Amino acid sequence: MRIGGTEMVIKNIIDGSLKSDTNMSIFCIEEPIGPWGRSLQSRGINIHSKARKPGFDIDLVHVLRSHIKKHDIDIIHCHQYTPWVYGALAAAFTKTKVIFTEHGRFYPDSSSWKRRLVNPLLVAMTDKITAISEATKTALSEFEYIPSPKIEVVYNGINELSVDRAKLEHAKTLFTMPENAFVLGTIARFDPIKNHVMMLDAFAVARESNPDLFLIIVGDGEERSNIETKIDELGIGAYVKLTGYQQDPSHYLAMFDVFLLSSLSEGTSMTLLESLSLGIPCIVTDAGGNSEIIEDKSNGFVVPNNNSVEFAKAIVELSKVNLHGMSHSARQSFERKFTNKLMVQKYATSYNQLTGDVVEAHD
Repeated sequence: MRIGGTEMVIKNIIDGSLKSDTNMSIFCIEEPIGPWGRSLQSRGINIHSKARKPGFDIDLVHVLRSHIKKHDIDIIHCHQYTPWVYGALAAAFTKTKVIFTEHGRFYPDSSSWKRRLVNPLLVAMTDKITAISEATKTALSEFEYIPSPKIEVVYNGINELSVDRAKLEHAKTLFTMPENAFVLGTIARFDPIKNHVMMLDAFAVARESNPDLFLIIVGDGEERSNIETKIDELGIGAYVKLTGYQQDPSHYLAMFDVFLLSSLSEGTSMTLLESLSLGIPCIVTDAGGNSEIIEDKSNGFVVPNNNSVEFAKAIVELSKVNLHGMSHSARQSFERKFTNKLMVQKYATSYNQLTGDVVEAHD
């Protein structure tokens, strides 16, 4: 279980179900199980794993099938496409029900003749299919040939973010910014899909209109050298702060006046939900499920994908208005649609409709 959005959803489902009669365990088809997996194990959650071999691993199907029978699994909940393939095949001709949840899509999206042949068979072996956004549902229908009426949208949910005030105050001392600084920020891995370069272009333009703007970028990854080069080329090094990877970035997030998300493709950004839980307005690109979370000019701005000019305009506009109303809308939208309680309730309803008994979370 790497640290990511899909893994957070699995963790949140388990955390939100601990007081129920549902007995949950996890089967990972990747190794190692990672820090979240070890944390769940330390709390008594059974985690089994077998690393998938390259290509189609028929042995993994047999291992999963034996596991299902040995542990008398009632429901196997497969998160993402590859686990769905193995989970559905392993559960075939058993009493075990299968749920498949799609969390996000590759960019650019595509299909293949293999999936066109295989997916109808997988759908026939699957009892319920969910997607984390309407955009993901549309992609499943268009690129995976899954009939739209068979797909239910269940938005990701999180627990309201809590901020360590001492860590927040310490974080503030790490940056040299004037008292009247308007702090923009983002938290994301340094990957081309996150399009930090476009964000930096927009920030540089916006700063020409508002010199009080500062940008904090939390994260690390393969794009770091390109990001650092871009900052140097734009001459904005004094106003952009790179924190590196932070295991718990909540105290940095709490410093932001506005959260930025410039992704070319996105399922449901968990950090976007965390921002809303803190009442932080957001500027996002119109990619994936972003526009289903951010209501334009209500709890933030939605701008055309990969458009630095419009992104800069949104930054300037938000930096010059009173954010109180938009902050209130951010909190309201979080409580209305994106709490962990709501997500867990929807999945619990699905589980109960199938058997109302034991569930296997499958990563």
